[in-house]
Amino acid sequence: MRDDAIDWMEEFLLHADEIGDDIIEDVGEMLGMVPFIFKKMRERPRAFALTALGDYMTARPESLDEKTAELICIAAAAASCSDQCLKVHIGAAKIAGATDDEILDTILIASLIGKTKILARSLRMLKETEHE
Repeated sequence: MRDDAIDWMEEFLLHADEIGDDIIEDVGEMLGMVPFIFKKMRERPRAFALTALGDYMTARPESLDEKTAELICIAAAAASCSDQCLKVHIGAAKIAGATDDEILDTILIASLIGKTKILARSLRMLKETEHE
């Protein structure tokens, strides 16, 4: 890594505690609560500041409005069976203006993909064993 990049990163990390406090406050407003993983990771201020900022930038891209981003989070959480994430992002989607119907449709679409994943894998296994 170049020296100027290291210097910049060290300067940034000098403010990790302040950044962490700001992130916790912003996440609380955005999600309506502070997830357990944020609270626990906050115990390591430097790592938390770096990872949480990256997560925030990923979860709030400039190309999507907040409601759409949260509906995508719901779909991903539902498809990956992440119950706590699903609960958090349902609440955040409501804060961002999503209706119950929009959330339900998002979950139904996610379940369709989850179902086809199971069917594709299982039916391929069945096909492989048909000639045994």
